[in-house]
Amino acid sequence: MELASKQTGDLRDKSGKHKNRLGLEKSPYLLQHADNPVDWYPWGPEAFDKARRENKPIFLSIGYSTCHWCHVMEHESFEDPEVARLMNEVFVCIKVDREERPDLDNIYMTVCQMMTGGGGWPLTIIMTPDKKPFFAGTYFPRRSRFGRTGMMELATRIKEVWTGQHDEVLTSADQIAGALQQASSNSP
Repeated sequence: MELASKQTGDLRDKSGKHKNRLGLEKSPYLLQHADNPVDWYPWGPEAFDKARRENKPIFLSIGYSTCHWCHVMEHESFEDPEVARLMNEVFVCIKVDREERPDLDNIYMTVCQMMTGGGGWPLTIIMTPDKKPFFAGTYFPRRSRFGRTGMMELATRIKEVWTGQHDEVLTSADQIAGALQQASSNSP
């Protein structure tokens, strides 16, 4: 894989085909997403530094290779050029394999359960560049349907809130992080 364009996220394999940063990973699940037009980052400082520099929220997606709904969401949203363009514009996107990072899966599944009363995979968390969540969910179709918010609408709404109500988002994220810390200190 060509690394010369790593700064832009436009990595290419030997045939010239686009690869995102997941093409450099070892996890089979992450490698499944290496050809997505979403500019995925693995969990690490590069993604969080970029989010801080560009003042963008993090879109964290946690899943695993045999998860049916993870594959459905990838096909409907992450492989779609229009959805990917919007996600890349609004977020710094991070993909995590729950089997490789059960610690992160446990933390953010707890966040999702606290915020929504449920959980599952794919696990979707939207958070500040300082890793403070302010939105949680699981599967999102490409467009809203059957009472489920779609990725196109979700990304558009997060962009509006992040830019128009930024202070409120940060306050909410601080409160959620505080509640999570309190809950974890009260558990046996």
